[in-house]
Amino acid sequence: MKLGLVTGEFPPRQGGVGDYTHELAKALAELGVEVHVITRVGANSPLPNSNFQIHPVIRRWSFPALWQIRSLTRSLNLSLLNIQYQAAAYNLSAPIHFLPKAVGAKTVVTFHDLRVPYLFPKAGRLREQAVTYLARSASGVIAADPADEAELKRRGLARVTRIPIGSNITPNPPPDYNRVEWRDRFEVSPKDFLLGYFGFLNESKGGDMLINALAILADRETRVKLVLIGGRTGSSDATNAEFDAKIEKMIKRYELENRVIRTGFVIPEEISAHLLACEAVVLPYRDGVSFRRGSLMAALAHGCPIITTEPKTPLPELRDGDNVRLVPSDDAPALVLAVSQLLEAPDLRARLSRGARELARQFTWDKIAARMLEFFRVV
Repeated sequence: MKLGLVTGEFPPRQGGVGDYTHELAKALAELGVEVHVITRVGANSPLPNSNFQIHPVIRRWSFPALWQIRSLTRSLNLSLLNIQYQAAAYNLSAPIHFLPKAVGAKTVVTFHDLRVPYLFPKAGRLREQAVTYLARSASGVIAADPADEAELKRRGLARVTRIPIGSNITPNPPPDYNRVEWRDRFEVSPKDFLLGYFGFLNESKGGDMLINALAILADRETRVKLVLIGGRTGSSDATNAEFDAKIEKMIKRYELENRVIRTGFVIPEEISAHLLACEAVVLPYRDGVSFRRGSLMAALAHGCPIITTEPKTPLPELRDGDNVRLVPSDDAPALVLAVSQLLEAPDLRARLSRGARELARQFTWDKIAARMLEFFRVV
């Protein structure tokens, strides 16, 4: 099979969709698929030993870009195109929604979420209709989350399958990694209970709720610190910058500067080191935990004790107190209680850590790629 992966972002641009596409390309190529990544100008050229090819040809996600992709699809004789869809990665614009009709080849759309594009002022219901049109125009659809799968089926989509994402960060700290020394570099003592948050700060991820909870813990003089791991805003979603500024104001208002560590954008090995240095990872998603969240998958892969919010759609794989600690969304006191429980119960932290590693085995890239390839062949 000759496969084209169309993505609005790809390294070095920061973003979960780009990282996902990179890992998926490697895993599919290892199964014998000839993989071509079609993306924006500026994407990293693959290393000489890479097993897939990158075509950084798109300057702007406009209608002429669709004809570029159509031409490239024909010249490479691609069997199928897999569009990695997240509205922000395509600048919230309209053209990408017409790619299945324009390209003249079989297409599968992977929905990383169902958030609507901007399109133009006062687009109203057309925003949701654009997403539905993209899904209906494709030969097949993949959802990463049960709620998105259910919503797509509600809109009348027949050929829909659910395949979760994997971790973009392998448990692979620097060769000389020493946990105590690493924490000491950031003035985190052995007596400090270090919480971790991984990913960009935006409205849907509940970072403000985490800062509120930290303020309560600080007021109680609890020895808790927080490390915010990764870049602050990313390359695709402009609203992230506004939310990040809000978080910075909250940190100053509650006088938490000595309790909050910001790593900024760091390489995967350092992300891994930070995750391993934490006593717990807190992911207070405002829309509930789901398997489309790369930050969750990274924390599971690292065996981190995880505190996160109850899913909107039931996820039987997540068992409160066994492989994750679940709390209501938008509830800072509940978050404080959960942190306090883990702080006082090392046995509970150990149980959550074991459960996280066991659950992570379901989301390895070789398994994900095999399921993808099976669906592509059906299409």
